This record gives sequence, C-alpha cells and structure tokens, in this order.
Amino acid sequence: MSSHRYPLEPLLERIISPFDRFRQGATAGGIVLIATTLIALIWASVQGVEVLHHFWEQTLAIAVGEQFKLELSWHMWINDGLMAIFFLVVGLELKREMLVGELSSIKDAALPIFAAAGGMLCPALVYLAFNIGTPMAHGWGIATATDIAFAVGVLALLSWRVPKNLVLFLTALAIADDLGAVLVIALFYTEQLNHHSLMLVGGFFLGLLLLNRLGVRYWLPYALVGVLMWYAMLLSGVHATLAGVLLAMTIPAKPSDTPENFERRIDQLQADFREELQANPHDTSLRNHHMATIAESVEHIAESVQSPLQRMEHSLSPWVAFLIIPLFALCNAAIDLTQVQWGEVVNHSVTLGVLLGLVIGKFVGISLFSWLAVRLGLGRLPNGVAWKHILGAAWLGGIGFTMSLFIAQLAFDDPQYIEQAKLGILLASLLASVIGLTWLYLCADRQPSAKLNPSVSAS
Repeated sequence: MSSHRYPLEPLLERIISPFDRFRQGATAGGIVLIATTLIALIWASVQGVEVLHHFWEQTLAIAVGEQFKLELSWHMWINDGLMAIFFLVVGLELKREMLVGELSSIKDAALPIFAAAGGMLCPALVYLAFNIGTPMAHGWGIATATDIAFAVGVLALLSWRVPKNLVLFLTALAIADDLGAVLVIALFYTEQLNHHSLMLVGGFFLGLLLLNRLGVRYWLPYALVGVLMWYAMLLSGVHATLAGVLLAMTIPAKPSDTPENFERRIDQLQADFREELQANPHDTSLRNHHMATIAESVEHIAESVQSPLQRMEHSLSPWVAFLIIPLFALCNAAIDLTQVQWGEVVNHSVTLGVLLGLVIGKFVGISLFSWLAVRLGLGRLPNGVAWKHILGAAWLGGIGFTMSLFIAQLAFDDPQYIEQAKLGILLASLLASVIGLTWLYLCADRQPSAKLNPSVSAS
C-alpha cells in the first residue's frame, strides 16, 4: 500500500510503536510496579494507613436474584479474586516451561530447581533464627519467595552485558520458586478446611480435565468451570488463588492443527488473496468481501496452530503485568514512612528476619545449592554462564516483592506484624536490586560485540 494514499500512517506508526515496544519490553512491568509502589507509599504517608485501610475495606457484592450473593471487600476482591488470575498465569508459565522450556529436561531443570530449593530453605532458616519460639515465627514463608517479573525486569536492564542464558536461568529459577511458594501457601497457610467444598473443587477439576481430554480448545468452558472452582476454593479454607494454578494445569498445550497443515492452508489463502488483488488492484478488505473472508480465514488458521495455553498466556500476561499486579501493590504495599522509626528497624525481628532472609538467605541458598547441584553432577551451568553470573542472579533472587507481600497477608492477622514485614520486603527488594545490578555490571565481560546483542525479553 503506497504511502501517498495514507499520509498519516508513517506518523501514526512513529507515535504508536515506541509505546508498543515499551509494553512488550521486559522492564515495562517492573517499571509500572515500581511506580505503583511509590504511589502507594506516598498515599499512605500523606493520608495515613488508616485512611487507606478504610478505603480498601469497602465492600462490593455480586448477587444473582435472592439465591446467591457474594460480598467481599475491595481488598479481598484483589487478593483473592484478581490474584487468582496472576496465579493462573504463573501456572501457565510453569506448565509451558515443564513441557518445552528450561524445566523440560531433567539435566537443565536440575540447576534452577536446586537453586530455588536453596533459595527457599536458607531464607526460612534465617527468618526463624530471629523469630523462632514467638508468634512471629509463622511468617517464615515471607522470605522464601522471589518475584519473577521484578527480578527478570531488573536483570533485563543489563541484558546487553550478561549472557542470554542467565536471563533464562533466573526465569526458570523464579518459576520453580513460584511453584514452591504455591506449595507453601497450600500446606502451611491454609485455614480450617471445609471438606464438602474441597470435594466440589475436586469435581470441578476433574471436569476441566475431561474438557481437555475431549479436545475442547475454546476458552469459555474452561473460564466458566474455573470460576465455579474458584468459588468452591474460596469456601474451602484453602486460599482461593490456588484455583488459578489448578485451572492452568488443565489448559490444553497442544494446538488443534499441525504446522504442515498450517503452511499448506496459508499458501493457498495467500495465492487466493494475490489473485483477488490482481483482479481488483484498488480494492481493500473493507470494500471486497472475498478479501475480508480470506483475511478472517488467515486469522482463524493462525489461532488453530497455537495451543490454547499459548493464547491464554499471551492474552492474560499484559493484564497481569499492567493492571492486576499494580493494583495489588497499591492495595498491599502501603506504609506510612513518616511513622517508621528508622533507628529501631533492626530491633523489629519480623523486619530484620525478612530483610536478611531475602538478601543474605537467598544469596547463600541459591549460590550454595547451585554449586552442590553442579558438584554432584546433577545439574550443569547454562552455556556462556559463569559462576560470577550465577552469584549475580542469586543477589537478584532476593527481590521478593509480590509473592512475599501476598504471603505476609496470609501469615499474620496483626496489622503491626504485616507492616513490619512490608518494610522488610521493600528494603530487601531495593537492596537486592542494587547489589545484583552492581555485581553483574562490574563483572560483565567488556566485549564490543556484546553491545550489538538485542535486548532479551522475558515474561
């Protein structure tokens, strides 16, 4: 299509493409998360935590006639509802990595899995060293989590100075860590169980598996049954967000069409489109019904060669990164910094346990268990990745943020303990980011060709 017919197109492309590149960049989600966290901190410091607490505790009800009514606070709608979608995306990423990614080969998966295990065990021990024997000991899980989007987003800032496989290693480590966090929540942060509701959860899960086996590839049946399973999980005593992980495990990973059929059908449609264009050179798909039909067919065929898992992950990831996680941070990361007694921070065992657990515990655990895995022949370093890079990734593993804040809400009922945990999480994430970036920047190989490498995008 010639540019003189549509003079605005080059201008629009120049305006839109930078925003599109920003949206797709690995750092975009992290930047939005940081900005939202700063807004939450400023909001809390100006108006006070009590004002924010009153705001988020307002209720919203969903009713169907007089038979059904679900009323939750905005805080719960975000933490129990929207975060289920976050866990759905985590589950989809985990399933993809186990099938075709860094966790699909036992030899390749061993290193990030060992690293994740050490990165959970050592921080928990560090936290317990400060809090064992006290009511605060229940918060040991807070220090065990790594924020995948935040950590990989920070690493992407140095993508041209570090090996690409280091980004893949940190991504696989964080995904394995997320699986560990899911298990920790299910096993240790579950309230009194409602066995009837759990049976319903099991029934809905079996129904989702049946949809998969029957070859259902359309998303709507999975969404409807998934919502019912979420509601049953909400009533069961197990945290409702885990329904997202269960739903992800049932989403089909195989496309409905093969690449060979896709190529053959696309070639035929392309030939038909070219023939139509030659016969009517001035037509567009808006004016020519046959052209529009061919274009729609291409779109449907392109969907058929992608698995529902791929399509769902790609569709939901931007919503999670740019809406759900920022809303979660806005709702949960608020601390009135004007009320913090900075000189007494080291006297708070929760803050100190979380801070040192994430920064020191994560570094020691990831580094030590990675070395053990390689030393014992169970794992191997990724191509191009040296131990100095692993140590840098170990520092970045101390960015706990989203999942740590989430577990803090489950671990404590006392608002004071939650505030202390939040402070430890924020300080640890800041320290881990600065130390990790500085370490990797200083130890990076200074090769001119490295600057020519494209930025690595990781979800």
